[in-house]
Amino acid sequence: MQALLTQSSHYRQTMKFQLLITAAAVVASTTCMANEFVNKPSSLDIPIGTLAETGFTADGLKRIDAFFASEIEKKRVPGGVVGIVRDGKLVYLKAHGTLNPETQVPMQVDSIFALASMTKPMVSVAALSLAQQAKLPLFSRVSDYYPSVGAMKVAIKKPDGSMDYENVKNPMTVQDLMRHTSGLTSSAALFATGGLVRKMNGAADFMDKITKLPLVYQPGTVFDYGLSHDVLGAVIEKVSGKSLEVYLRETIWKPLGMNDTGFQVPESNKPRQAYAFKLNPLDNKPQSIPPLEPGVTFECGGGCSLSTVPDYLKFGQMLLNGGEFNGQRILSPAMVKLMTSDHLNKKIINRVTDVVSYREGYGFGLGVAVRTEPGLAAIPGNVGEYSWNGSYGTGYFADPQAKLVVVFGTAVPGAGNIRGYHRQDIQNLVYGAMTR
Repeated sequence: MQALLTQSSHYRQTMKFQLLITAAAVVASTTCMANEFVNKPSSLDIPIGTLAETGFTADGLKRIDAFFASEIEKKRVPGGVVGIVRDGKLVYLKAHGTLNPETQVPMQVDSIFALASMTKPMVSVAALSLAQQAKLPLFSRVSDYYPSVGAMKVAIKKPDGSMDYENVKNPMTVQDLMRHTSGLTSSAALFATGGLVRKMNGAADFMDKITKLPLVYQPGTVFDYGLSHDVLGAVIEKVSGKSLEVYLRETIWKPLGMNDTGFQVPESNKPRQAYAFKLNPLDNKPQSIPPLEPGVTFECGGGCSLSTVPDYLKFGQMLLNGGEFNGQRILSPAMVKLMTSDHLNKKIINRVTDVVSYREGYGFGLGVAVRTEPGLAAIPGNVGEYSWNGSYGTGYFADPQAKLVVVFGTAVPGAGNIRGYHRQDIQNLVYGAMTR
């Protein structure tokens, strides 16, 4: 009898354990099946959310699929990857089209894109990590680290077209570098060397060349997009005593598990690089993505890194979390708030819309554009949303009010408006798919 009771008890415990396992499997399966819009790589430590709990509609997310299908069919883009995280849960992560239009290899969610200027927010975080260690005060003079900056003059165009040069009135600061008020710019003929930055022989060579040129504005007076973050990267190297790649890897990439991010792509990962059409679809002129080609000799902080959408989602979620992701703290919440606040005071001429025309009502923080007013902009979003894009076809924005992070990657480097429209279209599609 005792033996029967023991067997019965063992049977009940076994059945209870099996039921628990089955229930767990059903929950896991239901969670995965409830969101058909996620193809999550094992390296992405973000849980999958259902559409109901994250506030999205299936019909709305299907419009993202339809948009890319249409753009690919029209041969405006070879393919793309879009990732959406809301409330800390993965809502959408899908690849569309081809990785390489020559080979027709399918795009994957972990395809590697040249980030271009999406390098800047990461370099800004690196600078702030030094600031919170009291190693790089934001109001310190750039000439403290590179004395030749202190000898730079400001170019003044005279009525007869000739150039005059005046002394700097207010020294260029690290804050000026981070908010693009340094007087350095790549938009003027004076800075035609901008396109050759990645070919320079390291930070010392870059700083030697850039400081021989005049400034276009007095520091601290005008927001104008340019080579400021390339100089910031050189300052980080000087302060940390490490190469920019090493400092970024130790401080940001490795703690966050951003294993596919760097300034060089290992040979084993090159099959995952995303390539553009050889000819620009708008004008049939040749186009390419320089960071994918051999010969990059400068780890430029303004635009030379490469990454994947899943990796950058981790970076974006870290900022949205107030500087922490999966137990790894990169910045304090106060430093993140400082970075994502508008730093263009009333004395500074705001030319953010000269760079991104649809961002009326935006200021600029430390490496990111910041929405300061409702309305005005030609895209949806909330005050406090911050963002930046890459000139080869990548984009990123985060909305703290909506608890939203969005990253997308395409390979569209040519001149024209395709990538500009994509930036607006994707933001419209994401907000248009939300129910709250």
